[in-house]
Amino acid sequence: MVRYNPGMKIVAVALILFSSLLLSAQTASEVEITAEPHHHLELQNDFVRTFKVDIPPHDATLLHRHRRDYFVIALAASDIASEVPGKPVGSIKMQAGETGFHAGEFAHIARNLAATSFPHVDVEVLQPNASYKWGEERGVDVLEGGTREILFVKDGVRASQIELQPHAMIPRHKHVGPHLVVAITAVDLQSNVSAEEMKSTELKPGEVAWFAAGLTHSVMNMGKQDAKFVVLEFPPVKKK
Repeated sequence: MVRYNPGMKIVAVALILFSSLLLSAQTASEVEITAEPHHHLELQNDFVRTFKVDIPPHDATLLHRHRRDYFVIALAASDIASEVPGKPVGSIKMQAGETGFHAGEFAHIARNLAATSFPHVDVEVLQPNASYKWGEERGVDVLEGGTREILFVKDGVRASQIELQPHAMIPRHKHVGPHLVVAITAVDLQSNVSAEEMKSTELKPGEVAWFAAGLTHSVMNMGKQDAKFVVLEFPPVKKK
């Protein structure tokens, strides 16, 4: 005969509550974006941190914090549930090649609801300068064999999308500040700085290249396929 022991019941209840609290704490634990295993730091300087991200189908990131405003360049279509603690679940749907922007200082779990992976690039803005004014903040330039579309300006950073057919060229232009190129497709670009100086930039989808301020050049697609890439132009830094 087993006698009822109130003390054992209290201990059992306490263990259940402790296990529940422990599981809850583990579930809600937050990591820095650099410790989130789907995010891979590709480039860091005074202006940006860029992360190459790939969320497999029906997979999810850890709860991670975005401390900075950031651009998102989608390399494939997405169907993402954004789970921010204490808020309704949000939805992030992007088309392949689309560029978006998100204000920082929040934590979330990004859950891929699709049957395909979601590769993309996150570009954090480390020196936002919303007061800087560009001469053009929207518009499309029709090139001979391509287009250059200014998408929007956020935090003083101007985002443009470029599409060039083989051997098409962006005419000579000057970048007043530094700029970042993010490849959506594979690209093989030739930067013609002068008749004597030419530089080649070959990138795979999702790879990035950084260029210093003051660059004056024309750009030609040397590849055999159409090239599609995003250019993020940063305001010039004031000299102290």
